[in-house]
Amino acid sequence: MACCGSRQWAHHLADHRPYPDLRTLLGAAERTFHALPPAGLAEALADESGPHLPAEGTDLHRPVHAVLRQAQAAYEHRFGHVFLACLDGLPPDGTVTHLLAALRVRLTRAPHEEAATTHAELTRLALGRLARLASDTPCARSRDTPRDTHRATWQQHVT
Repeated sequence: MACCGSRQWAHHLADHRPYPDLRTLLGAAERTFHALPPAGLAEALADESGPHLPAEGTDLHRPVHAVLRQAQAAYEHRFGHVFLACLDGLPPDGTVTHLLAALRVRLTRAPHEEAATTHAELTRLALGRLARLASDTPCARSRDTPRDTHRATWQQHVT
C-alpha cells in the first residue's frame, strides 16, 4: 500500500474502480480517508515514518538536524505517534526550516487539535502519493484507455 497504510482505504478504492479520471479518484480517496474509523486512521498512521530529511551535508547542518530530531522525539513522546508534515511543493532548502516551525507550533497544541492536524497531513500525504502514482499510469493521462487496462493498472497501484 504505497499511498496509505490503511487496508480499509486501499480496499475501498480498489473495490470502486475504475475511475474515469484522476480528479474522481482523488475525490473518492479523500472522502474514503475522512470516513475511516479510528482503527483505520491508526493503521495508516502506524505505517508512516515521518518526513524524510535532506542529508546533513556540512558541519553547519548538524546542529539544526540535532534540534529537529529532538523536537520530533518530543512530539512523539507528547502525542504517541510520529510527526507528519506534507512537504509537497517545498523547495529542498526550506524543508528543515518548515519542519522546525511546524514542530514548534504543533507541540503547543492540545491533543484533540493536533489529532485534526495530523489527520489533515496524513490525508495530504496519501493524496499526493496517489496523484504521483496515478500520473505514471497511462489511464491517468488518457481517457481513451480500455477499461480492462485501467482496472489492472489501478489494482497494481492501489493494493
